[in-house]
Amino acid sequence: MPAPATGGAGPSAVGRLVRSLPTGSFAFVMATGIVSTAFQDIGSPVESAALLVIAATALVFLSIAAIWRFIAYRPETMREAADPAKMFGLFTIVAALNVVGVRFYSPAAAAVTIALGLISVPLWLLFNYGLPASLFFRPRTGSAVAEADGSWFLWVVATQSLATASANLARGFDSQGLAALAVALWGIGVLLYLMLATIVTLKLLTVPGDPKSLNPSYWIYMGATAITVLAGATILALPAELPAIRAMLPLVSGLTFILWAFGAWWIPLLVTFGVWRHIVQHQPLHYELGLFSIVFPLGMYSVASLHFGAIARMPLLVDIGEVGTWIAALAWLAVVVALVHSTIGRLRANSSR
Repeated sequence: MPAPATGGAGPSAVGRLVRSLPTGSFAFVMATGIVSTAFQDIGSPVESAALLVIAATALVFLSIAAIWRFIAYRPETMREAADPAKMFGLFTIVAALNVVGVRFYSPAAAAVTIALGLISVPLWLLFNYGLPASLFFRPRTGSAVAEADGSWFLWVVATQSLATASANLARGFDSQGLAALAVALWGIGVLLYLMLATIVTLKLLTVPGDPKSLNPSYWIYMGATAITVLAGATILALPAELPAIRAMLPLVSGLTFILWAFGAWWIPLLVTFGVWRHIVQHQPLHYELGLFSIVFPLGMYSVASLHFGAIARMPLLVDIGEVGTWIAALAWLAVVVALVHSTIGRLRANSSR
């Protein structure tokens, strides 16, 4: 099924845009949605509402574009879904649905959270099993580890986004089943993180690096710890008498704090990566979708610090979350300005042809 064409001369401008849609394009929704949540948590409703409108609108349009691309350009879509360097970007769809769904959540109005969560479940199952299976069974032309980067941690992010949504709904409905599901997903996410951290760190230490390969996606290394902390904090807020919570409370509490600290440890190293890439190696700094992979971890770490600091009664973490919210917001604004500038430049270049 071809994309709409202009005068029979090929795909329209919109069709070309859809065709070039990256697998990780929903990172914009993730970043915008989590900064909206951070503003909500620190008591800034106007900023939070404005960002929520942007995130929800982008989620709708990107969903339409993703479906269009799958139908109109299925061979390209399937090739990217089998590419180790691109496939894990598909998990941004799952994470975006749940980040927005959790932002909409309230005990009195859980319909949006439930609906988006239910949409995300079959997608998570498909990607959770389909993507690693494609790595296992593909023709062996080389090691997939050489293609590993920070985007692989989106597998963890998507899983923990479901855990967070499940825990919120478990609290609202006082559901033992949802509480058990949240704890199970949280545990799966932790083990996935340990597995992927081993693979990605091995690649960093054994495969010769270059400025292009050390891209912003490595910030998801920290973002995956942050969303695991948020999921853990949400689970810790559930009634302690629920069986799953009673059985896992010490483990969830201890690991959540360890992962919060590990996420903090990563931040200076990730900044060092950026300095080496752009200042030492002179890699030009320009807009790329991966920059939202910096915004999302910053926003998620802020939200996680706010929630875990409150539940663990650690005021310092809350203070860190409040300061981090404004840092994440400034980062979001800078990346969006770069996005608009880049888009205008491309439109001018296309019109001058």
